[in-house]
Amino acid sequence: MLTRPLSGEGEARLRFGDNDFEQLTAGSYVTCAVTGRRIPLSALRYWSVDHQEAYWDAEAAARRLAYGQ
Repeated sequence: MLTRPLSGEGEARLRFGDNDFEQLTAGSYVTCAVTGRRIPLSALRYWSVDHQEAYWDAEAAARRLAYGQ
C-alpha cells in the first residue's frame, strides 16, 4: 500500500520498498535518476529498491538497470 504523500511543494525524500514507498520528508515530487525530470508523487510508478531511486518511465528504468546509466 502506498503511503499518502505529506503536503509540501519541494522535492520529497522517499524510502522505496518492493511494492510501495514511504515518504520520509514532505514534498510533491521526486527527480528521475536518469532523465532529471520531476515526477509528481501521484504519477510515480517506477523505482529501484536496490538503488533507492525513482524513474520517469519504464524506458528510463530499463536503461538504468541494464546499462547503469
